[in-house]
Amino acid sequence: MRSVADMTMTAHLQGLAKRQTAPIQQMGDKFGEMLKTSIAEVNQAQISANKAAEQIAAGETKNLHGAMIKLEEADISLRLMVQVRNKAVEAYQEIMRMQV
Repeated sequence: MRSVADMTMTAHLQGLAKRQTAPIQQMGDKFGEMLKTSIAEVNQAQISANKAAEQIAAGETKNLHGAMIKLEEADISLRLMVQVRNKAVEAYQEIMRMQV
């Protein structure tokens, strides 16, 4: 048989869960959209850098300086995205190791 304190604690925890569900879901949606946008930007930087490198190799442009800048920007953005991914995986693994 449950005590009054157990039932009160259970009711309190259920009330907290109901209140926090919507904001947490909204934060997850916003994070997901931010991640999608960031991945798309990194992809676009990679495409732009590849195009600039192809133009240099084909002799279509003489702007080596601009091409190198695009290549470095693409490299840095990709490195940053990899680090974000690594941190997200680490956080997920840490959560999975938690005992309930």
